[in-house]
Amino acid sequence: MISEDANPLNWLDEHGNYLFRYALIRVSERDIAEDLVQETFLAALKSYSSFDGKSNIRTWLTSILRHKIMDHFRHIYKSEKNKVDLKSGEMDDFISDGNKVGRWRPGYAPGDWTVTPDDRLQQKEFMQILKECLGALPDRIASVFNLREIEGLDTDEICKEFGISTTNFWVIMHRARTGLRRCLEIHWFDNTSTDTRDEA
Repeated sequence: MISEDANPLNWLDEHGNYLFRYALIRVSERDIAEDLVQETFLAALKSYSSFDGKSNIRTWLTSILRHKIMDHFRHIYKSEKNKVDLKSGEMDDFISDGNKVGRWRPGYAPGDWTVTPDDRLQQKEFMQILKECLGALPDRIASVFNLREIEGLDTDEICKEFGISTTNFWVIMHRARTGLRRCLEIHWFDNTSTDTRDEA
């Protein structure tokens, strides 16, 4: 017997905001987050007969949304317009050959933060800036980063799904982390006075 709170007529009111926030922090764009939530509700309605009521309805809906988000990132990654040349000059921060490929070149690794990022994660302002920094990453790089660090997929699964080597995976992750670190240093940690990389 499915409980009354699992009634599809109540899904939007009871779970819509939660699902939207869940999607928005992952995809950064409101329109895309809204579309993914709508797709989630449609998919849930289609498979409603298979829902046995043993799990929490929000957990079930979130699971469907998570798959929709992963499909979204897969689509972005495979899109021709989002191709990233991993051998371009933009990769000069990293060693491109030998047994240390994908690692930082000497002198290129960003400095350590003087505060603990974990201390900031609970702050709404930091999360907003982090979301904006994620949104500033190239789509293809952001898709890999999100699947690894936010959705928790393992390296082998991502490499298999996107058809990339482990080396390319780590290069992409380095680029994502570098971009995020630089963005956060500028917009959160107030290191603009010591960062001359953007001066021209």
